Amino acid sequence: MGSPGLSRAREKMADAGVDETAIEVFSHYYRLLEHGETGMIPESDIEPHDMESLADVTVDDAQATAALDGTAVIKLNGGLGTSMGMDRAKSLLCVRKGLSFLDVIARQVLHLRATTGARLPLIFMNSFRTSGDTVAALGRYEDLAVPGLPLEFHQNKEPKLLLRDLLPASLPRDPDLEWCPPGHGDLYTALLGTGLLDALLEAGYERVFVSNSDNLGAVPDPRVAGWFAASGAPFAIEAVRRTPSDRKGGHFARRRSDGRIVLRETAQTLPQDKEALADLERHRFTSTNNLWFDLAAMKEALSVRRGILGLPLIRNVKHLDPTDPSTPEVVQIETAMGAAIEIFEDATTIEVGRDRFVPVKTTNDLLVLRSDVYALGEDFVLTQQAEQVPFVDLDGPYTTVDQFAQRFPEGAPSLAEATSLKVTGDVTFCRGVKVVGDVEIDAGSQAQRVESDSVLR
Repeated sequence: MGSPGLSRAREKMADAGVDETAIEVFSHYYRLLEHGETGMIPESDIEPHDMESLADVTVDDAQATAALDGTAVIKLNGGLGTSMGMDRAKSLLCVRKGLSFLDVIARQVLHLRATTGARLPLIFMNSFRTSGDTVAALGRYEDLAVPGLPLEFHQNKEPKLLLRDLLPASLPRDPDLEWCPPGHGDLYTALLGTGLLDALLEAGYERVFVSNSDNLGAVPDPRVAGWFAASGAPFAIEAVRRTPSDRKGGHFARRRSDGRIVLRETAQTLPQDKEALADLERHRFTSTNNLWFDLAAMKEALSVRRGILGLPLIRNVKHLDPTDPSTPEVVQIETAMGAAIEIFEDATTIEVGRDRFVPVKTTNDLLVLRSDVYALGEDFVLTQQAEQVPFVDLDGPYTTVDQFAQRFPEGAPSLAEATSLKVTGDVTFCRGVKVVGDVEIDAGSQAQRVESDSVLR
């Protein structure tokens, strides 16, 4: 069973009803952590990775539709949006015309079913914190569930470990904070442990398309499904060209030792390799977290590995209560689902347009999404209207959704002709404001208002 820390962690997970497969996966990573594994990927071990573009691929329409019919859609929906001051499912946040992320996602899928005839089940991977709100919100879509398949399954949870001795952390005043999700690499463990992987295979589905619920650009597109089906690859990830805003983010590379594609995250980069990480000419592509995998290939890989896929460890150090630096430091054992690309010998990547990568991680992203930079069509797909997506940098008073709403009480300003918008201090934007080019506003110590119909240049 191992060390006292692992024994106590396993016991805690079992008492909480965590699936046995998830406990074994956690135990695997705990032992790696004990032996000093950091999950780091040195620059000397990798080389740049190039790929074909979807724009250059020819896909037959009939084959694309057939491929979509054999596809199930999974949305990762475990996040609470705590970085934006939320305490419920982030996907319930209103993004357009009174519609939440969940509304748009559901309508995208229902529209595709109606126009292509594909079965296209939509399933959410929820956390114990997001499940109730999500299921309640989806109740209005009576035709969304596909017979024989659930609308949701739950990601697992694991105990946070004290950094000093790797014992399970305790916080009696808020026991929920003693737990953390295992990262989105838990997708595969949860699919296996809940029986959903087998259920999808038994229902005749061949592949899965997975993406984050906060990325409305991640539509289950028939053309991408057709490309993946024709490729014969067991696993694939959609990639985009990195931009200056991606300098600190992860990227694709090839491992020198065996030529396999790897996805190196920021947390897996050594301090001395940060410069190489930020080099957009050397490492040109980043992950959209939109991925496709063959269900039979995934079942075989999990069976051979006895449920432990063996994704690279991510060692995440935080405070037990992230809002209270006086609480002890803890280790959160995590994995990234995209890292599964290195498990499959013939895995591949494909470059897609930025229209398939519109993540909302901050209120900066939310402002762009709510503006006229994008239009929401009758198919509920976002279409970029502006020549470029402007860079937005909002100051502290805009950090939470409530603070943000107070400062844009009549909607987002027009950003279709903007290159960048930087706001420092407390500024309220009235109706009909238009931003053109590069604009910086510094309110200083006094709150300011931008009056209705103002044009900022």
